[in-house]
Amino acid sequence: MSNKKKDNKMELTEEQAEQLKNLDVEDEVEHSGQRQFDGYKGIILMAFAAIISLAHIYFLVFNPIDPMKLRALHVLSLSALGFLLVPMSEKYKDRMAIIDWFGIVACLLIFVYLFSQFDQLIWRIRVSPDPLDVVMAIAGIAMVLELVRRTSGKALLILSFIFLGYGLFGDMLPRWIAHSGIGWQRFFGYMYSDYGIFSEPVAISSRYIVLFIIFAAFLTVSGVGRFFVQWAFAVSGFARGGPAKVSILASALMGTMNGTSAGNAVATGSLTIPLMKKVGYTPRFAAATESVASAGGQVMPPIMGAGIFLMAELTGIPYQRIMLAGIIPALLYFFSAYLMVDYEAIKLNLKGFPRKALPDLRHVLKRSYLFLPVIILFYMLLTGWSIIMAGFIGIVSCFIISWLHALVEYISQKKTGVGMNFMHVVQALEKGARGTIQLMSVCAAAGIIMGVIGQTGIGLRFANMLLGIAGANQLLALVFAMGVSILLGMGMPTTAAYAIGASILAPGLTSIGLPTLVAHMFVFYFACLSAITPPVALAAYAASGISGSDPMKTSYLSFRLGLTAYIVPYMFYYAPALILGNTEELFQLVTVGADGAEVVGELAMLTVVLRTITALIGVYGIASAVQSWYFGLLENWKRALVMAAGLLLVTPPLWADISGVVILVVVAFLQINASKDQSQEVSSESSSI
Repeated sequence: MSNKKKDNKMELTEEQAEQLKNLDVEDEVEHSGQRQFDGYKGIILMAFAAIISLAHIYFLVFNPIDPMKLRALHVLSLSALGFLLVPMSEKYKDRMAIIDWFGIVACLLIFVYLFSQFDQLIWRIRVSPDPLDVVMAIAGIAMVLELVRRTSGKALLILSFIFLGYGLFGDMLPRWIAHSGIGWQRFFGYMYSDYGIFSEPVAISSRYIVLFIIFAAFLTVSGVGRFFVQWAFAVSGFARGGPAKVSILASALMGTMNGTSAGNAVATGSLTIPLMKKVGYTPRFAAATESVASAGGQVMPPIMGAGIFLMAELTGIPYQRIMLAGIIPALLYFFSAYLMVDYEAIKLNLKGFPRKALPDLRHVLKRSYLFLPVIILFYMLLTGWSIIMAGFIGIVSCFIISWLHALVEYISQKKTGVGMNFMHVVQALEKGARGTIQLMSVCAAAGIIMGVIGQTGIGLRFANMLLGIAGANQLLALVFAMGVSILLGMGMPTTAAYAIGASILAPGLTSIGLPTLVAHMFVFYFACLSAITPPVALAAYAASGISGSDPMKTSYLSFRLGLTAYIVPYMFYYAPALILGNTEELFQLVTVGADGAEVVGELAMLTVVLRTITALIGVYGIASAVQSWYFGLLENWKRALVMAAGLLLVTPPLWADISGVVILVVVAFLQINASKDQSQEVSSESSSI
């Protein structure tokens, strides 16, 4: 009797192998819901979108203007573009509706009014607006909310209306939740000011997010984004379950520069999901893997899906500090995701693609200079350059690297080609403007909600509620904050979910004793994880549309595969060293020349290293328990032990770490012995036959 497993190594035709070697991410699918115009209309639209991107770059880098003027330009120009590109329904996918023209005209009128009245308007709008101010404010709010409905669905729209209703009629509610009342003219004026729509989220969107989305567009058009995917396939496509591991790597690289988890799932999933299905993963598992990997892109430094800029603005913590804090949690997240797909490949005996069908590793490594735009960006951000200048240099570096790549290809392989020409630059600028529409609208809507929170004081009530819960149990307060963060994030992009959660929950978490960075990272992580949390898991729904799997079942599997990620934020609280929290000595290893300060710094570094190692082992244990595989298939009681060991290893006490390691070693010993016994039994049966 033979117990030899079937070899599932993919055999491909020459045509399939050639297609696999010329991998590319279908970046157009991310904007597939937008209108595409041909002929002179397409040229005019491309020029308009490119001018919007150029205007942002000009006013950010070369000729700074009043921040409020930049925010108004940002919201109104992209709103007009949004009404041109984003149809009100599927019925109007190929033609403009009357409301589209109304929206465009309204945006232009508001733009002219704001800029003509700017010097007087900025002082009176929040306190005593004129009747025409109120009309323009209501129209502006309506335009933003309609664009939110078109780009992000109903969840954020409904939440915005709930908060608007609370601001207008909250004085009629029961006393425990009521506010003192606000006049409707003053309320709408306040909402259309720098305390509402034009508050921190739009400030971040107009200064940083738009710049980095343009940078991501230049990466795509220059061919650097394509190289990321080729590199991921070259280094892991041949491994067992290769395409799933490619999905993890590619989504980490591309997702950090993508503003939404769902957008990342569509952009990279259009390539990786069909290949995962081809190698043997079920459609549901393929979609769940892509959604988990795409959600993880939002927590991947250096850009962290644009949420990091908003966090820096809200907390006052330097961007570089937050970026460093995100490195270890991102490592834990993707290590867990990698283990999940690897265990699934082991259980199904899945193989990767033949090396001959993949991009040549040596050739890919020789082109590693294509990583330079991201390396330059990371270096500049880390060494204290301004975020705006780092983003601009990153954009320019994409242009330069594209020509360097064309020159290298010509010298080494005699391939004739050119770098980015004028039309490529225009295309990248157009893609940047297209890609910013959704994030601008959700940031504006988040500003409305934050404005209501600030004007009515409802945020303070939430803080007091958390404080009351923490009086009984601090862990219970964290669980409550987790639930609210996920609930707020269901059905909306991460940036909006974090902005709202930070306004409502972060003050309460800091009041119960959490450091500011820990509190905001806690809220931010769960805002990201809402994209894979049932019942409204946007990333899972987007991926299931590509794989053809059931969206709800996919979301539940996404939750299971991402289970470790739900534990990581609690590590911030119990072991802040994982986000370099409370260890400022890490950045000042020697202070005042005292020997003691240097020792403290070294001890702080040692703490971070030890906590990271134990957390990685803990994640390994949790992933093994979730997938029921640890040196072989786990029985239920062993599975429970491995899960317990993993949880012990992600908690701070030394005795817990030692206990967790001991349990894992014992279970490994039992599993290895059980495997030997099974092999001997099989050998005995074979010889008797």
